[in-house]
Amino acid sequence: MAMAPASPATATDGVDAPDLRVFVFALFFIFGGITSLNDVIIPKLKDLFTLSYAQALLVQSAFFGAYFIMSLPGAAIVRRVGYLRGAAIGLIMMMAGCLLFVPASSSGQFGVFLLALFVLASGVTLVQVVANPLISLLGPAKTAPSRLTFAQAFNSLGTTIFPYFGSIIILGTLATIDPRTLSIAGLAAYRTAETQTVVRTYLALAAALLVVATVVWSRRHRLVNDRGDDASILTAFDLLRRPRFALGALCIFLYVGAEVAIGSLIVSYLMQPGVMGLSQQAAGTHVPFYWGGALIGRFIGAFLLRLVSPGKLLGVVAALAIALILASANSVGAVAGWSLLAIGLVNAIMFPTIFSLACEGLGPRAAEGSGLICVAIVGGAIIPPLTGHVADLTSLGFALLVPALCYAVILGYGVYARRPVLHQPDRL
Repeated sequence: MAMAPASPATATDGVDAPDLRVFVFALFFIFGGITSLNDVIIPKLKDLFTLSYAQALLVQSAFFGAYFIMSLPGAAIVRRVGYLRGAAIGLIMMMAGCLLFVPASSSGQFGVFLLALFVLASGVTLVQVVANPLISLLGPAKTAPSRLTFAQAFNSLGTTIFPYFGSIIILGTLATIDPRTLSIAGLAAYRTAETQTVVRTYLALAAALLVVATVVWSRRHRLVNDRGDDASILTAFDLLRRPRFALGALCIFLYVGAEVAIGSLIVSYLMQPGVMGLSQQAAGTHVPFYWGGALIGRFIGAFLLRLVSPGKLLGVVAALAIALILASANSVGAVAGWSLLAIGLVNAIMFPTIFSLACEGLGPRAAEGSGLICVAIVGGAIIPPLTGHVADLTSLGFALLVPALCYAVILGYGVYARRPVLHQPDRL
């Protein structure tokens, strides 16, 4: 999910550093949790600024657009300064994004919130560029997959815990005033007051990030020779000439977009009278079931991948995701709500499986492929607003067909890539 700025041989060559592994696990937990908080902020800002679904989901565009803009520059930064300095820079950028929520609240402008989220996400992107290859290097090569799986479990733990407490803190205090009935001055005061819960939440995160960044910076000399060469990272784009890799990158784009779109709409979807009719806060506390499903599914998937080929299993879970969407869109009550939440369970193995299938056979160019796949995460910036636009024109239930189509392409890729390859030629 991120570009490695140096090969294992030139970096740490399997450094046994338990304290650094704990730090990387903490990074996975932090950026996973902060990303999932968007699902709680969206309904809050939608009500405060009387936004349409398409406008509210611009939150995800601002956040995931940073992956498109910052992934390759972030990889270049890490290649130049090394892993731990790069992580510290990313954490400081995340802290700056959190602090920007203060002027965003004072301004009462939705656009300033989007700017704060973009800066925050730029830091998250840089931290992700560091975290994935670094956890692979901190220990013996033969146990790298288990460390990566364990680290990703911390990511899922963050996405499960943060929305639960975030919904209580951020959504629990939402006033019952209709913003459309207020004067211009009254509306500005109302928005400033109501966004204070958001500000306090992100100020607490900023303080925590400062502590983590300080700890990381104090350990910046722990790794030696962890900087890459001066080769241009733009050469990675010629990997798109390889069909297996190019289609895999497309599927990462679609998967992240579908996952984020569904997560972003959960609160609004569960609040519908025809679904579960929950209050905003109660619906928000259900978001962790979606992300918690991914946590459980990763452990189940890790076992099943030893028995079933990755391509076939990817096709099966994509088919299950489509079935759950159709079940939710064509039912009512608890069945509709829990069918949507259950998609988190089948989402669990999709990203790592698509990633491994796309990069299979790349050999020494796997790091370049990893960087490009990180760029493809921009799907989280494009698919959600598209889904929101369809919801504005039709209904939330009908709009779920957008992520269903994404899963259909992923199903096809699983069938296409079901056979392993040893090497992919550079020419078509």
